[in-house]
Amino acid sequence: MLNDDFSFRFGIEQEYTMFDHTGKHPYGWPTNGYPGPQGPYYCGVGADRVQGRKIVEAHYRACMYAGVKIAGTNAEVMPSQWEYQVGPCEGIDMGDHLWVSRYILCRVAEEFDVVISFDPKPIDGDWNGAGCHTNISTKAMREEGGMEHIVKAIEKMSTKHDEHIREYDPTNGKDNARRLTGLHETASIHDFSYGVANRGCSIRIPRQCEKDGYGYFEDRRPSSNCDPYAVTSIIIKSICQ
Repeated sequence: MLNDDFSFRFGIEQEYTMFDHTGKHPYGWPTNGYPGPQGPYYCGVGADRVQGRKIVEAHYRACMYAGVKIAGTNAEVMPSQWEYQVGPCEGIDMGDHLWVSRYILCRVAEEFDVVISFDPKPIDGDWNGAGCHTNISTKAMREEGGMEHIVKAIEKMSTKHDEHIREYDPTNGKDNARRLTGLHETASIHDFSYGVANRGCSIRIPRQCEKDGYGYFEDRRPSSNCDPYAVTSIIIKSICQ
């Protein structure tokens, strides 16, 4: 009934990292040493900047064939790290579509002798981690004057930050603690913050939504290995409290 009343819609941005067949060495990285610093890889093109595009595109086609609501894909900040987007989905459908998309990704990568990692911090050091940014809206948020409802929802979620962190990875926050450091486009796991067009916040309100006065918001805290059912469940509970 809650989802019927609020008409919750979700869109999830699933980040992941490709490894070679051993599952230990990032796919396409030098055998000895590291690739160049982060910067040119995000949304990159060219064999000197991206690895694994054939896998990415095969996964996209397989998801479309399977009826998964895949909506986009892009190379990420760290080399051999990618993202795809699923949604918009209503309520529990979000979890259904994301779990199936993960299975298809691992199965497609198998054909290329590549292992997919959903670890939120697969490589230590000055490299971005991997998240599962979750975009949320209700019917009221999508209508004229929706910004008021967006801010109210975020403020409700702010009072339950610790509860959300425990639900946002399968180890009650221990995995995410390696990723949410306040560096590499993350907010600290210990603090809650929100802002407009700020990738360093816990929750980001898109610039276009601020301009329009309605739309959605993005929770940047969920880890790449999160349970999407747990994530969407606690978001709904917090907003509807």
